[in-house]
Amino acid sequence: MQSQQRPPGPQVSRFGHPGGATPQQMRRPIPPVPGNRVAPPPKKKKRYADKLIQPKVRELVPESQAYMDLLAFEQKLDSTITRKKMDVQEALKRPQKIKKRLRIYISHTFIAGKEPEKETDDAAVPMWELRVEGRLLDDMQQPAAGANPRPVPKRKFSSFFKSLVIELDKDIYGPDNHLVEWHRTPQTNETDGFQVKRPGDRPVKCTILLLLDYQPMKFKLHPRLAKVLGIAAETRPRIIEALWQYIKTHKLQDPQERDTINNDLFLEQCFGTPKMRFMEIPQRLHQLLQQPDPLVLNHLIQRPEDGQEKTSACYDIDVELEDPVKQQMASFVHNQNNANDIQLLDQKIFDLVDQINEMKLRRDFFVRFSNEPNSFIKKWVVSQNADLKTLTETSGDGEADRYAQVYQTSEADEGVSRYMYQKIQQKRAELEQSLGIRNN
Repeated sequence: MQSQQRPPGPQVSRFGHPGGATPQQMRRPIPPVPGNRVAPPPKKKKRYADKLIQPKVRELVPESQAYMDLLAFEQKLDSTITRKKMDVQEALKRPQKIKKRLRIYISHTFIAGKEPEKETDDAAVPMWELRVEGRLLDDMQQPAAGANPRPVPKRKFSSFFKSLVIELDKDIYGPDNHLVEWHRTPQTNETDGFQVKRPGDRPVKCTILLLLDYQPMKFKLHPRLAKVLGIAAETRPRIIEALWQYIKTHKLQDPQERDTINNDLFLEQCFGTPKMRFMEIPQRLHQLLQQPDPLVLNHLIQRPEDGQEKTSACYDIDVELEDPVKQQMASFVHNQNNANDIQLLDQKIFDLVDQINEMKLRRDFFVRFSNEPNSFIKKWVVSQNADLKTLTETSGDGEADRYAQVYQTSEADEGVSRYMYQKIQQKRAELEQSLGIRNN
């Protein structure tokens, strides 16, 4: 009597191959079961260890050590780039400014009056025009020959200032018309200069007040505090930093209550108290900070000499601009152009390493088979039998079920009789149902 056949299923061999199959059989795809759509398992995230080649493979192929050296260098390079990016991100949080020279041009021209030639013509009143313009000295320099200059957007003259006030002679233009003011608003359109026209041909004294637009905002310190800290105008964080450095240098922090500062004579004169807490510093410091003084330029508007059409004067001032290196640093941190290419190359490396590991398993399979074919086949059969029992969840000795003596016992005869009786009753019920016979 033949042994019962079990349904085929995936089997995992103890030798590393499914079902103990040969490498050629492993490559056969398993057909999908119709009607059962199984969601694909989530893709396992690859790690650095998945790129490593096994030591036994490196022993078989000594040239693979060059790949391991490149892998170690890549890890070191990635670590360096990550550390540098963190340093750049920390540097971007701090304001980075460079000083440049802004040249301001103040010029004026006179427009002569004109008598009417005819009675119907209007007379032209003599007028003067004052112009305030400026540009960075670097913008005036021409790029070197043969260079490939990149178009850099130039800043407008008005973008350097928060406000501009031109004060004319009050005796000539009166108290209501002697001021010309411009203040920056969120809707302000930047311009390359300012111009003012007024009637008159007499010399006019004017005062031009320019308030620089500091980013971040700078404050002027009280003279006493400025003398103590050694700075006249600075941003609020820099002022607090200088004050804290002064406190640490002179050991003014209370040894018992660490959040209390024992002011020395100079700080007591500035803040008006012998002691103060750390949380009180911003409020007390606010009273000692003022808006920076504006730039004051005096100019005399008078008729030019004979043969001179325009009278001008120029002044150079230092302004702070964003460091262009900061933009390059920001683009370096946020640059993701090569991320996809690197990811694809990493995936190729992972695939190649998987292929190498698979080939290593195949080689081990055939090496063991070639060394001891007889014992290898026996172990393989035993392994397949154990795997079959595990996957099909059957009980009993699978090896003994292969022999005919197992099915010649009284238990087997009773089982066959019960099975045949059940089948006969099932066929009889189907026949009676088809003939319309009912059992009373």
